[in-house]
Amino acid sequence: QVQLVESGGGLVQAGGSLRLSCAASGSMLSINVMSWYRQAPGKERELAATITSGGQTNYADSVKGRFTISRDNAKKTVDLQMNSLKPEDTAVYYCNAVYCKYFGPCGFSSWGQGTQVSVSS
Repeated sequence: QVQLVESGGGLVQAGGSLRLSCAASGSMLSINVMSWYRQAPGKERELAATITSGGQTNYADSVKGRFTISRDNAKKTVDLQMNSLKPEDTAVYYCNAVYCKYFGPCGFSSWGQGTQVSVSS
């Protein structure tokens, strides 16, 4: 089982910045894809940004140009730099990792507990 622990959420004014971090631990051969999802009150969880082990990134249109995802494969961490924050970015942000087990298949998914990001207008 892989455990993910997020940090870095908080309250910020519109136009401000926050940096989220997520660290993975546990038994795994490798992590293929690391992502940040978010869930606003009353809405479904949505993908914000994703990054492969090779460094390819993908962003939701709503965060493109403002958020930057990065990862350190050796440290098994993924960060999300969020700039020019808007009130509509307010949500619980979840880290997700898709990984391969030792002596087993790939495609397993693990979630962090979530960290609250609140943006005031």
